[in-house]
Amino acid sequence: QSETSDKSSAESDSETEVEQVSVYHKLLATLKTSPESESEEEEDESESEEDGENETEVDSEESQEVGEADGGEDDKNDVPDQEEGITATDTAERMLGQEQADGTDISCDPSHGVIEEFTDVKHESEFSLETNFMEEESGDCNADKRDGNPFKQHMDKELEEKEVEEMSTLPKTSSQSKWPRLGQLTFSSTLEKHTTLKAGKDVDVKQLFLHKPLESTWPKVNKQFLPSVSKPSDPSFTPLQRELFCIMNTYRDLFYPERNALTNGEEIRHAYCLHALNHVLKANAQVLSNNAKRRDQKPGTDNDDYRDQGLTRPKVLMIVPFRECALRIVHILISLLEVSDKRKIDVSNKKRFKGEFGSDPEDKPPNLKRPEDYEAIFAGNIDDHFRIGIAILQKSMRLYAPFYSSDIIIASPLGMRTVIGAEGEKKRDFDFLSSIEILIIDQADIYLMQNWEHVLHLMKHINLLPLDSHGVDFSRVRMLNLNNWSKYYRQTLLFSALQDPQINSVFSKHCFNYVGQVAVRNIPLRGSISHVVVQLPHVFRKLEAENLTTVIDTRFQFFIDKVLPEYRDAIMSHTLIYVPSYFDYVRLRNYFKKEELNFTHICEYTKKAGVCRARRFFLKGEKQFLLFTERFHFYKRYTIKGIRNLIFYELPTYSHFYSEICNMMKATGNGVDATWTCTVLYSKYDAQKLAAVVGIDRTAQMLQSKKNVHLFVTGEN
Repeated sequence: QSETSDKSSAESDSETEVEQVSVYHKLLATLKTSPESESEEEEDESESEEDGENETEVDSEESQEVGEADGGEDDKNDVPDQEEGITATDTAERMLGQEQADGTDISCDPSHGVIEEFTDVKHESEFSLETNFMEEESGDCNADKRDGNPFKQHMDKELEEKEVEEMSTLPKTSSQSKWPRLGQLTFSSTLEKHTTLKAGKDVDVKQLFLHKPLESTWPKVNKQFLPSVSKPSDPSFTPLQRELFCIMNTYRDLFYPERNALTNGEEIRHAYCLHALNHVLKANAQVLSNNAKRRDQKPGTDNDDYRDQGLTRPKVLMIVPFRECALRIVHILISLLEVSDKRKIDVSNKKRFKGEFGSDPEDKPPNLKRPEDYEAIFAGNIDDHFRIGIAILQKSMRLYAPFYSSDIIIASPLGMRTVIGAEGEKKRDFDFLSSIEILIIDQADIYLMQNWEHVLHLMKHINLLPLDSHGVDFSRVRMLNLNNWSKYYRQTLLFSALQDPQINSVFSKHCFNYVGQVAVRNIPLRGSISHVVVQLPHVFRKLEAENLTTVIDTRFQFFIDKVLPEYRDAIMSHTLIYVPSYFDYVRLRNYFKKEELNFTHICEYTKKAGVCRARRFFLKGEKQFLLFTERFHFYKRYTIKGIRNLIFYELPTYSHFYSEICNMMKATGNGVDATWTCTVLYSKYDAQKLAAVVGIDRTAQMLQSKKNVHLFVTGEN
């Protein structure tokens, strides 16, 4: 699951069983609930209203859950909600990959919960790269032969075995550079000598070697992000896009950890769509042009100059969290291919695609108040189990193409996981990942809230030699693919809202690009603590752990020995304990039960009725402690009323969650500010998270300090 395996020892057998079912499937389903079941968030008497609405459900469970000696709800309450028309068994089957492993999209009939598949087989010959030729009028292939074309420079480079060996054994060397918009950059590489890449102030579209239609369509498509008055010399890129595309176009790997769904998310999406489409159009143009040359050559002529493709056709893999993201990407790709309103491109299965990936605005409950970033992240269709193949040929696009006939694959981590399968499964397939040349992982931080293991599983199965030939013409396959060197040519573009060790690890351990890597490494000067508007003392308590593997147990022991005893007294009631890791939550819950503490709990598995009861018990003081998981907060953003004492068992993954949780205290109508407390546990391994909360200057002091650090922060201090 999303945490490391050594955490699982704290998990009971029943919880292990629960974890087999994808929790965020249910969480996502509950986000689409009716206004009646959601609007209670904005009502003072929300809990009682919700109990009324869920009367049947509450009656059936109340006898089991209310008044238990341990003070918590029955464990049966901590299971994915079964109300949304998809049973736990259905979800488990989807997780186990029961569908055919042929790369087709999986969609679930919302009314029956029936899995149905659709693959476009009708347009196979029309979109075949083997049987089509370059249209003479286009002239695109000749344009791609210009000197300095980044695509040809990157793909035509022939590595030597010595260089491949060096990349596998030698450490990377790095250098620093500061760019006007991106800030601090770290360039790292094993082979390349560090010729410092400079950020161009002005970019002429014609100098970017864009494929023919993109030169004219990009300025129009990107116009929405540009100021109404822009310099004539650079009319088509925002400052951020200009610097990002400058790196992308050199085919270096890129890690940008400052993606923000509210501010720059769509800018970034447009930039990587331009790069991906430019790559696909150039690659396909090369194949089609060579088809024509081979057709015209004399019989019996053996020419090795036509090695222009991989072992399988898919070239670009885009990993995004929700169907809405895939919908937006496809719309951008279509817009980039349409030269004018009069010259629309032919898009097959467009109506079906809109039906399965679009959303009905009426599905969203009215009067639902959530933070702006939440609204931006969870806009549109938020189903997280999908994959779709796209074939592009000159002036046409084919949606729902079989994977082995696709140029671009757009998928969620779960969508990839269920087709890749696991060892021992009969129906599994990952050959289509063998020749991926550009991997784009967008919104990587959200996968930490879903299941990070799916991302790692994908990285382990990309760019492997295929088990079957899939009808490939080996005389056309590049030597780099035949040598099993695809991973050294693959460009990885990684976008995230935050720096995180697990995301950093993917970039450092699973990216082997011979050109090198570029990572944006800006340090937060101010932390999210400055956005706390309630007056309360923040006590940061440092725990000493010998190494990274022992920090989990050390934190637990530190909490039960040093922190919890201070809160056992009845005077310290209304204590919320914020727990980022589900496994830590299970461990704490089991300990609280064993010690017979007066507590209640809310996690990502808790049913609506259980959430309402827990909130009511906590608000009224009937339960002294509330265990509260980060993933529940991420997916729901409920305001928890009645908090007087706050304990961050670990620093939050998202720094702004710190101020959000602290500011929930102002929702408490009665109570004296002076009695409020906030305690945070941290170790030296939490440097990145700590800096995001308190700022870099305080972080340096706190990591060196051996005493508790007391901060009293209010407003924008």
